[in-house]
Amino acid sequence: MRNMKTDIKPLNPCLERKDFCINCNSYFMNIRPSIKSVAISKHFLRDLKNKEKATYIIKDILDCSNLEFSELHKFEKKIDGNLIFRAKKGPMHIVYGVDKGMRIIFLRAVKNFNKYKKFLESKKEILRTIAHAHGID
Repeated sequence: MRNMKTDIKPLNPCLERKDFCINCNSYFMNIRPSIKSVAISKHFLRDLKNKEKATYIIKDILDCSNLEFSELHKFEKKIDGNLIFRAKKGPMHIVYGVDKGMRIIFLRAVKNFNKYKKFLESKKEILRTIAHAHGID
């Protein structure tokens, strides 16, 4: 699981189908055209326990049109120039960020709200996870 290579590209369907982006937050839409690549942390893969499920969720988040999310691209905070967002699908909280190099990094996927809040409050853990995330070609 060290380097996960996949065909996920940070496409921007919001430019082509503005009225189709049902859940896209305006703050995320402003930075979306600048996103250059996708990265996934080992924690994210471990949380989901399945590479196919992780790929499916990432593609749904990047598509912006999936109605299964009750929240999508909700801006949470800025940590040392990294923008942290959340998507919520049922009980699952998916935390991802956009780093200074304009990579979208999928950090964690947790079903417990308290674990999600604890992770969000841990600046050191978030920065460490971002630093160790692997890029995807």
